[in-house]
Amino acid sequence: MIKIMFVCHGNICRSPMAEFVLRDMVTKQGVGDEFFIRSCATSTEEIGNPVHYGTKRKLAQVGISCEGKTAVQMTRADYEKYDYIIAMDENNIRNIMRIIKSDPLNKVSLLLDFAGEHRGIADPWYTGDFEATYSDVVKGCVALLKKISK
Repeated sequence: MIKIMFVCHGNICRSPMAEFVLRDMVTKQGVGDEFFIRSCATSTEEIGNPVHYGTKRKLAQVGISCEGKTAVQMTRADYEKYDYIIAMDENNIRNIMRIIKSDPLNKVSLLLDFAGEHRGIADPWYTGDFEATYSDVVKGCVALLKKISK
């Protein structure tokens, strides 16, 4: 089983969007049972809160539900549990490293690295542009699946 953890600051916008987009993709490809996909936050600010209404609305537009998801914080133990720890931007990587201390197995990366673009995904909490975030998340998830299936 391939275990993937998406990470952003609060776990209410970008990382849950990536979690549910990738879950939808693997389910539609008939390989959902081969994956364990989750998301988490590096901060404590939103712990226990539901997915942001903008992310919920965007996912609903494309037929994806994220009902029941609430924000959780990353722990050091997650490093051992997951094969991929995928951040939404460089600040998330710095905060992930603060939590896990080191990455000897090179599990930590940016989502868009898989698409050949070393850049972060804009946080729609600040930009209000859930469309742009969704587009980047899909691009990254498609590329991630391509890499994993090789």
